[in-house]
Amino acid sequence: MNQLAGKKCVPCEGGVLPLTAAQAAALGGGLHPDWRIAADTKSLERSFEFRDFYRTMSFVNAVAHIANVEDHHPDLSVGYNRCRVVYRTHSIGGLSENDFICAAKIDLL
Repeated sequence: MNQLAGKKCVPCEGGVLPLTAAQAAALGGGLHPDWRIAADTKSLERSFEFRDFYRTMSFVNAVAHIANVEDHHPDLSVGYNRCRVVYRTHSIGGLSENDFICAAKIDLL
């Protein structure tokens, strides 16, 4: 199992700095290569494609479960056979380790 996937998110109410580009890249190295860090390093995203609506919604529900357990919620864009997942830690205006922890847990789905 990926080390990140074994971690728990830590509540982030602000007051900490977002990850630097180097820190984000280092954490991103532990994720599936389809995850992309935005050029401004403020978000992390990945698109998924599925055979049908049922599988798409099953994935969305699994992501929602991870989000609720970790208390860290992504932005989701959902269509019939696709889902785009975007993580950013809004309270700090950029990426935190929590974003990468949740992405790693999604990689296990």
